[in-house]
Amino acid sequence: MLLPNPVPVQFLTHDLLEKKGIELAIKRLNLIHPKVSGNKFFKLKYNLEKAKSERKSKILTFGGAFSNHIYATAEATNAENLESIGIIRGERTESLNATLSHASELGMNLHFIDRKSYRNKTEPEFLARLKEKFGDFYLIPEGGTNELAIEGTKEILIEEDKEFSHICSSIGTGGTFAGLYASISENQKLLGFSSLKGEFIQKEITDLIEKYQLTSKESYEILTNYHFGGYAKYKQELIDFIWWFYESFGIVLDPIYTGKMAFGIWDLIKKNHFAKGSKILMIHSGGLQGNTGFTERTGISLPSISE
Repeated sequence: MLLPNPVPVQFLTHDLLEKKGIELAIKRLNLIHPKVSGNKFFKLKYNLEKAKSERKSKILTFGGAFSNHIYATAEATNAENLESIGIIRGERTESLNATLSHASELGMNLHFIDRKSYRNKTEPEFLARLKEKFGDFYLIPEGGTNELAIEGTKEILIEEDKEFSHICSSIGTGGTFAGLYASISENQKLLGFSSLKGEFIQKEITDLIEKYQLTSKESYEILTNYHFGGYAKYKQELIDFIWWFYESFGIVLDPIYTGKMAFGIWDLIKKNHFAKGSKILMIHSGGLQGNTGFTERTGISLPSISE
């Protein structure tokens, strides 16, 4: 069973926060486990327990070439002595990037498929062909979001976090946001910062909440204007902010999820979105391993990626 480290909550000090009368803290999920970082720890925790209870020795999942989920699954299955199969979107390149190299070194069997075929990843016929090829396996969907993942992410917030008026999270597949929504306390508001371009994420979150019959006493809001062009897209303004944040607070962010969320929070503070006296908790969802791949792909250096 994956065992967590204590998760620190780090309060930030800055003239802007003092001027606006706002407290801002970061829940450092990136420090929860030496190998399985951030929200992925919570998403995988109960899925791996279920696989073992069903006597499944193989875990199969899906992801892109720089996927935090692929990386974390490889680490978690290695720690739990389970086999892992990663179905990777796109053609195999001559040399693997840092994410996939690490997953392969940990024993993950990487299987590359073209993007058109990858779109069928939830179809029963496609999954049946994978079982013919790889044998019986326990399936975890792309990004790790399913009912058991949400059960895990419900545990991110603890009693001490009830002091905050706002909880902020980045959004990818929505599993972390859904778990937070189901566990926020009375008088708290949940803000989600989508890393994806488009308003479709609003319906996806609504569908997720309805599918798993999640209830909450409080409200949420999804902000869709801090995506910087879309998933895995960026602008120099974002890169500059990530460096500024690191130099100001000593905390590393990534340009896919946490950087965009932190940029959005800081921008909203500047624009007086939060009332004086607000106490904001930002969820650092980890995933810093992806910074190496980002630098490989773009040539742009980022702060040290030590988690």
